[in-house]
Amino acid sequence: MRTAAENVLAYVRSAPGTYAWLVILLINTIIMDQFSPRFRYHFVLHHSTNLRELSHDPVRVLISSALWLDGGHWWPYLILYSLFHAPVERWLGSSRWLLVVIVSHVGATYLSQSVVYYNISHGNAPASDAYVADIGVSYALAGVEGVLTYLITAPWRYFYAAALLLYYGASLLGDRDFTDLGHFTALLLGLACYPLTRGRAGSWDPVLSLRSAWTRVRSE
Repeated sequence: MRTAAENVLAYVRSAPGTYAWLVILLINTIIMDQFSPRFRYHFVLHHSTNLRELSHDPVRVLISSALWLDGGHWWPYLILYSLFHAPVERWLGSSRWLLVVIVSHVGATYLSQSVVYYNISHGNAPASDAYVADIGVSYALAGVEGVLTYLITAPWRYFYAAALLLYYGASLLGDRDFTDLGHFTALLLGLACYPLTRGRAGSWDPVLSLRSAWTRVRSE
């Protein structure tokens, strides 16, 4: 038990940005759970990266929108952050990891909202779409999932990248919602962050890792 706890703490310390972000999300989720439904609705709108808020205070909403979860539970993000954010931060370092997060979050937000603006301007969408709620951490997550491709050894990286493209591409072709476009864009931006991975040592072979884990289990 002590060894397991030490391993967990060592893993957390190796990705400080990831787990500090998770702590903030946990605290903010607990706070949001205390809000009344009406107050929560207006609060989410105030922190959304929609056209209205981006045109008034873009820096504030780009930061604050990444610090709140729009409903749902916190624990799934603990799993997702540990699977994707933490390995990327350990591999690239906190500065480069944060740069991937910013590029994905900001780039996907502006491109998806540009499409909303175009649709409103050309009469293809109601003006009320400029006020649609849009907060959360999913764009940054998609971008980090994309850049993680380059940590995985060939040929498994190609299967991984294909699975991501199919997953986000299917959502984009199905609903054609601006958030689906944002997720797909964030994934492409993460893949485009390849230059940040140059000179970073390390690789991960999923098959070899599974074999090693199975060998340890059998030996015990």
